[in-house]
Amino acid sequence: MPWVKKIKNVEDEKKTLNKIIEHFGTRYSLNTIILLQNQPAGSINFNNFQDSNKSTEIVYRLATKFVGKGIVHRVISSMYNLDFNDYEVNKIVLLAAVENQKSNLTAQRAGFHLDGVLRADELLQNVFHDENTYIHYLKMNGTQRNKFRIY
Repeated sequence: MPWVKKIKNVEDEKKTLNKIIEHFGTRYSLNTIILLQNQPAGSINFNNFQDSNKSTEIVYRLATKFVGKGIVHRVISSMYNLDFNDYEVNKIVLLAAVENQKSNLTAQRAGFHLDGVLRADELLQNVFHDENTYIHYLKMNGTQRNKFRIY
């Protein structure tokens, strides 16, 4: 995540936290911390709420020692009700680097549909990466869909 590199000191952290609070207050984003046994394990956020098409993006990161334990899938599943009900969202978008097999599998297991590929969409360490675009709808063509899938 590009913003992590920008935090160099306590003042940078304060600015970041103030921006997070501002974004929450304006319904631009909802940023949360993933806790595991009362210890921070990562974060999960809804970003870019769009009233015009009732959509948002879901973004997460997880500390390496917690990867592969099904934590993100469970957190995504629990966030569905909050997003669909409290924020009146119909569509959640999840982007995963094509080569990131674990994130792609997480999206699929959580019931997201692969909608396409965005070419050279994310710049990481001076290299552009393609991203799979996954979508999860509450309603599609007027039909209510399952909110989440637990494995």
